Amino acid sequence: MSILELDDLSVTYRITSGEVPAVRGVSLKLEAGSALGVAGESGSGKSTLAMALLRLLPKDAHVGGRILLDGEDVLTMKWGRLRAVRWAEASIVFQGAQHGLNPVRRIGDQIAEPLIVHGQAKPEGARKRVAELLEQVGLPTWRARSYPHELSGGQRQRVMIAMALACSPRLIIADEPTTALDVMVQAQVLTLIKELVAEHDISLIMISHDLSVLADVCDRLAVMYAGRVVESGPSHEVFHDAKHPYSKALAAAFPTVGDPVSRMAPKGLGGDPPDPMELPSGCSFHPRCPVAVEECSTADVELWPAGQSRTAACVHVRAKEKAS
Repeated sequence: MSILELDDLSVTYRITSGEVPAVRGVSLKLEAGSALGVAGESGSGKSTLAMALLRLLPKDAHVGGRILLDGEDVLTMKWGRLRAVRWAEASIVFQGAQHGLNPVRRIGDQIAEPLIVHGQAKPEGARKRVAELLEQVGLPTWRARSYPHELSGGQRQRVMIAMALACSPRLIIADEPTTALDVMVQAQVLTLIKELVAEHDISLIMISHDLSVLADVCDRLAVMYAGRVVESGPSHEVFHDAKHPYSKALAAAFPTVGDPVSRMAPKGLGGDPPDPMELPSGCSFHPRCPVAVEECSTADVELWPAGQSRTAACVHVRAKEKAS
């Protein structure tokens, strides 16, 4: 059963010089108890997608399509219902914990706030729950009295995870939760997320530019480029045997541990993502694609079957499927 379903989701920012299409016709499903990774370069639309799920976008953003959370459209919820859904049914771990925490309030008070606001605990019960949550994320209970600036980056990120878990939601959205952390702390936080998701049977959407991280944590991957999903499928299959040229380039951009050749000569991707206000005709990736053909500049290819439970938006994939 799907806990979350995106149906032709689009997000357009309205600015003085025009409209900026950040997310374009994204349709995805997340099964209950599973984890979905959303990957892409900066500007691909993945963080906008994450913020749209709980209507956290600014007022200049126009959102179209449907976001079904347990069958209920988030976009049509009244404010009272939306307020009840946030934290209690679906919560979010923001990208920058330093900016997501109030610098003048103690950690314990901030973790307790959603519990009290949603009526799940009185102040005394909330303090006990805060202590339990801090232990779950590997922090000593006395840290409840600390202020954010007294914690390291990894500790602050653990606090954000504790806040997301506070009201026992069924869905957690993690927007690049380890981007600002060093490699060792990143590994610790990722291990923590995997353990907590499995222990509490939580559904997870994780946003990252790092395919290797997502392949390690998530069951399925959706790769975004210029606001669209260009490939989706089981995470390890997408990472190790990508069908779309952009997914292949993302996977190849990370050096292999213990391989000096890949470390000294990493395979990057030339060029930059397109300006969303001036998207190229046809496939948006074709100006950077190493295997582009003439059709790529004219045909806007939709997602095409690319194997069992896999799709990819590429003329080469479409040609192979038709030939078979």
